[in-house]
Amino acid sequence: MVNNELVSKYNVAAPRYTSYPTVPFWDNDSFSAKSWIDRLKFTYLQHQNKGISLYVHLPFCESLCTYCGCNTRITKNHQVEEPYIAHILKEWNLYKEALGMDIVISEIHFGGGTPTFFTAENLQTLVQGLLQGTSVTEHASFSFEAHPANTTNEHLQVLYDLGFRRLSLGIQDFDEKVQYVINRKQTVEDVQRVMKDARAIGYTSINFDLIYGLPLQTRASVERTTELALAMSPDRISFYSYAHVPWIKPGQRRFTELDLPEGEEKLFLYRLGKQMIESAGYRDVGMDHFAKPDDELFLASENGGLHRNFMGYADRYVPVIIGLGVSSISDAWTAFAQNVKTVESYYELVDKGEFPVVKGHLLHEEDLVLRRYILDMMCKGVVVLEEGFALNDIILERLQPILKDGLVSIQGHKIQVTQVGKSFLRNICMVFDQRLQQRKETEQLFSQAI
Repeated sequence: MVNNELVSKYNVAAPRYTSYPTVPFWDNDSFSAKSWIDRLKFTYLQHQNKGISLYVHLPFCESLCTYCGCNTRITKNHQVEEPYIAHILKEWNLYKEALGMDIVISEIHFGGGTPTFFTAENLQTLVQGLLQGTSVTEHASFSFEAHPANTTNEHLQVLYDLGFRRLSLGIQDFDEKVQYVINRKQTVEDVQRVMKDARAIGYTSINFDLIYGLPLQTRASVERTTELALAMSPDRISFYSYAHVPWIKPGQRRFTELDLPEGEEKLFLYRLGKQMIESAGYRDVGMDHFAKPDDELFLASENGGLHRNFMGYADRYVPVIIGLGVSSISDAWTAFAQNVKTVESYYELVDKGEFPVVKGHLLHEEDLVLRRYILDMMCKGVVVLEEGFALNDIILERLQPILKDGLVSIQGHKIQVTQVGKSFLRNICMVFDQRLQQRKETEQLFSQAI
């Protein structure tokens, strides 16, 4: 059982570790669009049989959810849809031309923003354009994020017909007071309708996003939200800690820190939701994720195939992720690249035939070893230190306080998370984060770990 003393000690600002190095520590000085493409081509040439994972960022929303940390563009003008899709496909053509070889697609994921802001017809145009001139792996996985209040049967049917079998519904909380303060409105009936339609059409994996630690949340509201969610029997549940970063996202200033459950109360909300989810038969996967025993995410965690990237946990490892659209992040394992964050800058660069990347990082040998350490801890809960790696002794020394607190066990060069330590994965990974340890930033860059 996690005690309050540990929570107080480890409730510090910590990265979510969807990458290493984390974005604030990228060395952008040595990065260029050319160096990024060179690394991308080299990795894809080596792993062409695994295909490419495509992430498409669709940033438009009709209203601002004040809890949201994503890059969004708020508008009710749906005339923006077609120009944006046209530029996504232009960018994708730049990548296809640069790679200069057969393109195989393993994954497509639409994130946002609100992908279901776009009409079903326009999403069909987008998918058909992405698939044109490519082939698709046998067990490809296509998924999209959906707002329950505006997802129609037509959205579901059109995307299903194009190969989509997974969707993620952003619920967060069903309590009306919480929904009001975070400006996120959808009813239980909205979610039930989408679930019923999706199941009837044939979707095989449906995820619910729930958040604890939101303003005005109470034990009763979290319990009711979790009960309602479990009654609809999604295949996966993501149960996230709210990330309060108003210095990055000013929309979070709609409420104050006094409105947030903190410390012991926030820990109680986490324990309450986690206990209810697990009691309903879901299995704990990595950090913040739960899945039914027959779901591919849990099966991947059992057979060693679980992976983590900028989209969160995945049931497969795809070495090449190409992010399309504003602010999207791409990953070629030895290099990262991020696109510009405004629609106007994105259009300007793509129209000039240039890759719209604004920053990135080229990983060197030390980065790659540490990336594996952190990925193994986040996905497997076990790290085996590489023989002769220069930082091993420093890492073992840093681990001593964590070992004393019972978060890990150490046998020689094998470091394993304990049952208690599973609640502190972000803190444990900070020990391996050499760039964070070296820089000792006084500026707060990350949200709290608990």
